[in-house]
Amino acid sequence: MQRIHSKIDKNKLLHALHRFTDFNGRQNVSPNEQFLQLATIQNGKGVKYKPHQHIWKKGEEEVIAQESWIVAQGKIRVFYYDTDGSLLSTKDLGQGDCSITYEGGHTYMALEEDTLVYENKVGPYKGVENDKKLL
Repeated sequence: MQRIHSKIDKNKLLHALHRFTDFNGRQNVSPNEQFLQLATIQNGKGVKYKPHQHIWKKGEEEVIAQESWIVAQGKIRVFYYDTDGSLLSTKDLGQGDCSITYEGGHTYMALEEDTLVYENKVGPYKGVENDKKLL
């Protein structure tokens, strides 16, 4: 797993990258204080968890639309940006790789035909005008 911090505020985590090859037991990829939580779980045959449902709890007054992408098929090039819009780095992701953006900016470009990507983000979604600032 790779964590990408701001160059402006070196203590601020902006992005995380988890490769398919990084699976090793259970890992909490996201720090507990982030809205978008991701854990990776490597299971042996027959592992079963206690049935459960999640409960409603009071939310935060201010939230940011954090987002993750998981490459299901193909390959993408991710561009990670700092909080001021400057380019931090680029990374190529393949099948099974996951990118998370907690803060800062991002975009990606498909590198192969028929590339499929799952996108997850914090909701509720209230439209581009309330959710995004284009760089």
